[in-house]
Amino acid sequence: QVQLVESGGGLVQAGGSLRLSCAASGRTFSSYAMGWFRQAPGKEREFAASISRSGGMTYYADSVKGRFTISRDNTKNTGYLQMNNLKPEDTAVYYCAASELKQGTSQYEYDYWGQGTQVTVSS
Repeated sequence: QVQLVESGGGLVQAGGSLRLSCAASGRTFSSYAMGWFRQAPGKEREFAASISRSGGMTYYADSVKGRFTISRDNTKNTGYLQMNNLKPEDTAVYYCAASELKQGTSQYEYDYWGQGTQVTVSS
């Protein structure tokens, strides 16, 4: 089992940047694929990005491709989401998640979740 804690959210102007972190504890972090999801008010949780256990493979939703970068440092048991050129439509609670089985795009493929961190982008 792994516990996840996100940090790094906040308020930023459109065009700005934020880096989210996801600190893992418990079972070996490198045992899990990792994903970032987000949920805006009144909307369903949606996939943003995922990364394989080793970090060698990444995948992005079209809405964030070219602006967001997912990475991980298994020596620090931490995952990251670098978000650049932020837009008001990126406003959401961002969640990191860990999967024992696969690097998927569906929230149902992930076994463990953090509590979320709020990202607000003003226009």
